[in-house]
Amino acid sequence: MRSILKAGLLAVCFALAAPGIMAQENYDKAINAFKQAGESGVYFNSAYGYAVFPTIGKGGVGIGGAHGKGQVYAAGQHVGNATMTQITMGFQLGGQAYSQVIFFEDQRAFREFTSGNFEFSAQATAVAITAGVSAEANTGGGLASGISGGQNNAATAHGGYRKGMAIFTIAKGGLMYEAALGGQKFSYTPL
Repeated sequence: MRSILKAGLLAVCFALAAPGIMAQENYDKAINAFKQAGESGVYFNSAYGYAVFPTIGKGGVGIGGAHGKGQVYAAGQHVGNATMTQITMGFQLGGQAYSQVIFFEDQRAFREFTSGNFEFSAQATAVAITAGVSAEANTGGGLASGISGGQNNAATAHGGYRKGMAIFTIAKGGLMYEAALGGQKFSYTPL
């Protein structure tokens, strides 16, 4: 039991440290990947604003975690920075990296996200942008799996605003099996 707990804590530490270890985040590259991925590209033209996280590192063995840094935009202008942190409990094994964008339908949704500390419940859903198969995954993990060719050949199948926000993800690499529960917490710092 102790070895499982130690492995889980090690996975959480990896997930929290991974974005800092990776090379300089390339926000333009992530934004362009989402713009080229079908339906998610349309949101850039109509959304009040968005938050983009070029790399979120995720890992777990029983206990898991994810962490990433992002930038927040309103009317196409960089207005602040955000961090995302997630702790999960349940069956999970592996590690992965992905990009995420959150679109804000209107000023109310934007203000809600940028009010300081914002949290998605474990039931919040994101459209997983994949090369061949589209899947819907919640922020706490899930039993669904998808096939992804990565950000260079991603395509969106469907989406939509829920409570004023639309979330899309693009897998960057790794493999993770999970049936875990946990929401995403965001902190926002204006420029």
